[in-house]
Amino acid sequence: MCGIAGIMTVDGGAPDGAALSEMKSALVHRGPDGDAIWSEGDIGLVHTRLAVIDLESGAQPLFGPDGEVLVANGEIYNYIELRAERPDTAFKTNSDCEPVLHYYRDYGIEFVEWLRGMYALALYDPAARRLVLSRDPFGIKPLYYAQSDTSFAFASEPQALLAAGFGRRKTRERQTHELLQLQFTTGNETPFKGIDRVLPGETLVISSGRIVKRRRRAGLPEGGPVSRGEADALRRVEDALLDSVAVHQRSDVPYAMFLSGGIDSSSVLAAMARLNQHTVTAYTAGFPGTGAADERDQARQIAKSLGAEHVEISFDDTDFWQVLPAVAAAMDEPVADYAILPTWKLAEAAARCHKVILSGEGGDEIFGGYGRHRSVMRPTWLGGRGMRRRGIMEGLGILRDARTDWRDGFTASEALSQSGGRSRLQAAQAVDCADWLPNDLLTKLDRCLMAHGVEGRTPFLDSAVANAAFNLPDRLKVRGGRGKWILRKWLNSAAPAADAFGAKKGFTVPVGEWIAARGADIGPLVARQPGIAERCHPEAVEAVFRSDGKRERFAAWTLLFYALWHQHHIAGENSSGDAFDALAA
Repeated sequence: MCGIAGIMTVDGGAPDGAALSEMKSALVHRGPDGDAIWSEGDIGLVHTRLAVIDLESGAQPLFGPDGEVLVANGEIYNYIELRAERPDTAFKTNSDCEPVLHYYRDYGIEFVEWLRGMYALALYDPAARRLVLSRDPFGIKPLYYAQSDTSFAFASEPQALLAAGFGRRKTRERQTHELLQLQFTTGNETPFKGIDRVLPGETLVISSGRIVKRRRRAGLPEGGPVSRGEADALRRVEDALLDSVAVHQRSDVPYAMFLSGGIDSSSVLAAMARLNQHTVTAYTAGFPGTGAADERDQARQIAKSLGAEHVEISFDDTDFWQVLPAVAAAMDEPVADYAILPTWKLAEAAARCHKVILSGEGGDEIFGGYGRHRSVMRPTWLGGRGMRRRGIMEGLGILRDARTDWRDGFTASEALSQSGGRSRLQAAQAVDCADWLPNDLLTKLDRCLMAHGVEGRTPFLDSAVANAAFNLPDRLKVRGGRGKWILRKWLNSAAPAADAFGAKKGFTVPVGEWIAARGADIGPLVARQPGIAERCHPEAVEAVFRSDGKRERFAAWTLLFYALWHQHHIAGENSSGDAFDALAA
């Protein structure tokens, strides 16, 4: 896991050295183990390193046989197999990323078809005078870019581009409304004017500072459900999961995992326990003294049954108010998902002993686990409904401009997901994989862990697992009112203590309780924050913070996060103290 950035000029002149240095400084948290700036001709590349594989010789940039230059973020999990396929190649390092240079030499931009991993990379080809950017098919690793009249710039995080003078500290209108209604944004345009995303699975070719070619690599297999028996499906899922967890454990530094007590993380732990001779460490967060489901008891039982060391982290109202400004500062790509809060504290705790964390993100998307997935399978007259038809702020009278185009990006994903004979369930899964997964869950995981120098890995988001599970018949995903049926079936055998078919309360963070307790105090501070005042009716904002309604509390949390995010990333204010101190500054 690392940070990457770079600049290519339009006129062929040397890139701005000061801008490259600013990028490096802005990304140092992603790579505390080393950094480098390389520049030649019209191109400059930046790398900050978190050393995970090949600690001795894996520093970047890496150089190819014909002068190609590579900087990369993430891991190429099948690097051992890629090296084995080239017995006559004289590799210079033991880095997982070096095979990329040789496969590019042989296959051009098609080299990505051989990669199994999570990655965002930049490769400069001096012979062709072109820059190649590529991102893994599920969008696990982030990558952003900005274009000006004189340059093309890219970076692992938008804040690195802003620090170097690319893009603007101004918000895009539709994307801001999308954020307030959905808690994340979709498509290639970020909320920052002038800054766009490289899409999941996308490869860009840049020449003379301009994009000249794009291609996409799909993360999910094509086609509709494939007829398959239960026993065969179980075998395939088990083989794929064990294979994926095995390669996700390839590391030269200690690794652990996050355990919620739910089906996904319990399945990851069960696989890790089977594959490891040493004791696996599992980290769990809980919320004492609240009405939220505290899954620490369940997680503790599962960990004990699988022989894992269990580390429990408490997150309370004091933590909530204290860490919010730091979390908002780290989330330069805004995600108003309350799960960022325990993830932040878990990452902080894990960083004391571990550099790599495996987690269960992606299990719901790949195996059909959300209630909204089950809902779309039902006809309308039986209560079936589409996903995200109602925004967080709708009907509450909060927004000055109640525009309706906030759903346009999501609608476009829905249209694309329904092709190729997919079932309704598959289409819903594909939509979540296109938008919710990379732009919410994975962004949350990336920023929270990287802020603490920890690499996050997601074994469910792997080609082997996707190929084994996504095209299963719907009846093997949803049965008896439960999603992820085939995964539950496997877990029930692999870890009976997980109670795979028992009632699950779901993972919630009691932000509503914490906000309600101090809503009368924090509400006016949020209402007067400029980013809120320009989009919301102040009296309605204050009213929502005084309400005890479920929708109102969720809206209050979204507004609180947005106020702190806007203050830091748009207004450029770096406040100290807790959320009250920050908003009162």
